[in-house]
Amino acid sequence: MSILDNRPGLAKQVGDVAEVAGYLWQKGWAERNGGNITVNITEHVDDAIRALPAIGPKTPIGLTLPNLKGCYFYCKGTNRRMRDLARWPMQNGSVIRICDDCAHYEIIADDVVKPTSELPSHLAVHNYLIGKGSTYKASVHTHPIELVAMSHNPEFLKKDVLSNILWSMIPETKAFCPRGLGIVPYMLPSSNELADATIKAIDDDYDVVMWEKHGVFSVADDVLEAFDMIDVLTKSATIYMDARAMGFIPDGMTDAQMKEMTAAFNLPK
Repeated sequence: MSILDNRPGLAKQVGDVAEVAGYLWQKGWAERNGGNITVNITEHVDDAIRALPAIGPKTPIGLTLPNLKGCYFYCKGTNRRMRDLARWPMQNGSVIRICDDCAHYEIIADDVVKPTSELPSHLAVHNYLIGKGSTYKASVHTHPIELVAMSHNPEFLKKDVLSNILWSMIPETKAFCPRGLGIVPYMLPSSNELADATIKAIDDDYDVVMWEKHGVFSVADDVLEAFDMIDVLTKSATIYMDARAMGFIPDGMTDAQMKEMTAAFNLPK
């Protein structure tokens, strides 16, 4: 019996993760075991789930995260491929419970699949989101080819330079990713320093953060929305790079057109 049986809300959350995992693989953004997805599923947890015994050892997070007391997460497994997560989400991911000390977690379902190696970074962001009263429940990390390529240009790493380029390529980018793309300079993957820098960028009001020469990290109400923002930004990056490949620098939308978009759709300035 699976933890998803007779729990349609929880099953939908895991199903959405599987759907997004498939998209990430199909787009070439999830080579081998690349990328991670973590979703706060606490609202779908009932008393029977709370009573489930641990099926794995109590494991240190490496951080103490007080806002996560009593929380449950569905996480992609470490060294698991997105293409496998898409087909068999409960064999390539796990449901974890944060222990009362807020410094350890334990796996409760369905198999003993150790969560992603970047779990501390993801959980630190979720701890921050809960602390600020955010409704965001999902975090997605992936490696979009065009966006990562653009992060190799130091000019694009200056504050909001890349956001303005991407916004200007197509109106939908400003509409569907109105806060743009935050920038985090290169840091060791899975490090607490990377987690701290990501939280700082989110605190500066970005929903999507570029990790230089690595990938992007997105947070949203649900996993599909987190994916959509990355998808829209990548579409703009592709338009920009295609124009450059044809031998010209794209004009992009003018400042006046961008302001018109912002006002017409009541977008953040």
